[in-house]
Amino acid sequence: MNLLEHNRKAWNQSVETGNQWTIPVGAEEIAAAATGEVKILLSPYKPVPQEWMGDLKDKDVLCLASGGGQQGPILAAAGARVTVFDNSDEQLQRDAAVSAEFDLGITTVQGNMQDLSVFNNETFDLIIHPVSNCFIDDIWPVWRESYRVLKPNGRILSGFCNPILYMIDWEIADKTRNFELRHGIPYSDLETLSAEMKKKYAEDRTPFEFGHSLTDQIQGQIAAGFLLAGFYEDSGEDILDRLIEPFIATMAVKL
Repeated sequence: MNLLEHNRKAWNQSVETGNQWTIPVGAEEIAAAATGEVKILLSPYKPVPQEWMGDLKDKDVLCLASGGGQQGPILAAAGARVTVFDNSDEQLQRDAAVSAEFDLGITTVQGNMQDLSVFNNETFDLIIHPVSNCFIDDIWPVWRESYRVLKPNGRILSGFCNPILYMIDWEIADKTRNFELRHGIPYSDLETLSAEMKKKYAEDRTPFEFGHSLTDQIQGQIAAGFLLAGFYEDSGEDILDRLIEPFIATMAVKL
């Protein structure tokens, strides 16, 4: 199957059904960002530390796999020149609509986060990459391409899933409130789901997901040339939160 096309359609449908990551920011958030109160998310709840972003005025920022009219408009309102790159055309339309409403000058580009060849080397000062690499099968190209398009001393701020999220049998957990570890890491819906379930995912336009190892998430950045310089964990509003915060955010610098 064409994974990229399937997940594009799935996220377009998420826009139609009002998924929380497809709801654009409004006038209040835009106004706050314009006065220096910049609040964006890489993970479900904890805002990115201001010092991770630095001074955004006149900076070139890439919102990578970050459509939906959320991070991009806030960064643009804070003075950055923003490009939003996403696989979902409907998600990009969210950014375009907010940009037009508030005259933010955001550029939108549709594409695969594994291939940033549309951008020249050393184009951006900052990359914002919220939880999204769980929708692709190989994340190492994301780190390599991000390193290439960043300027020297540029930063990538990334959010991703702790792989334990994909080890659990969630059908059992949701019913019994108990956890049974069933799946190995790396995890793939395409390899694990039954043929019947994959057919249902295709019919319902449910995105296929992948659970990546921490080696791929963290060493992948280091191997690309980045220095890891910031880290925090975040909750996810499910029963696992009582045991561990299952989302991770990192800040990495291109030296």
